[in-house]
Amino acid sequence: MTDYDVLRVFCAPNGGYGNELGVIREGSALPDPDDRQTLAAKLGFSETVFVDDPERGVIDIYTPSVRLAFAGYPCVGAAWLLDVPELVTPAGAVGARQDGEFCWIEARAEWPAPRTLRQYASAAEVDDLAVPEPGEWIYAWAWEDEAAGRIRARGFPGRGDGVEEDEATGAAAMQLTARLGRALNITQGAGSQILTAPQPYGWVEIGGRVYLERQPER
Repeated sequence: MTDYDVLRVFCAPNGGYGNELGVIREGSALPDPDDRQTLAAKLGFSETVFVDDPERGVIDIYTPSVRLAFAGYPCVGAAWLLDVPELVTPAGAVGARQDGEFCWIEARAEWPAPRTLRQYASAAEVDDLAVPEPGEWIYAWAWEDEAAGRIRARGFPGRGDGVEEDEATGAAAMQLTARLGRALNITQGAGSQILTAPQPYGWVEIGGRVYLERQPER
């Protein structure tokens, strides 16, 4: 099998949680999109990134079932791993920066497919939700502290490809930030942390902690 790294993206302050991301650093070893899709399905991560040009930050993103023009947490993870000022995705150029323990990207909320942003009255209601049947992509959220911009959220991709719930979802967090028009501190899944901030002209910045979970021998 092609070598790959495993990152955890949007980790908690103690380094726990985060959404696992597979990264194929040598994308040239598997150039065919069908082969990439097959490998992404075999690995089973919410998303897998193929790096086509590490110096320019050119990447290609797949879920277990579809290719994506852009996705939030894969871009944060790839930006951290490659340590580049910009990523090149089919959706457009993604700005990137490191800031202490956080890695940030800047992108547009309309680039990923729309999510259903479903608000609940309390964080407890979000915690108690059962995984819905496959269908629409649902981002369930509630205010934990509205004045402080703190949100509790869970993400249900609804794809039917074995990923019932995403531990941390950058694209949905970006879309919620664009809708609310304010900076957010989101706790998603079992305990992942996502930070966001709206930027001028429709851009959204999103950031979090990234840890290297597994690195193949080289």
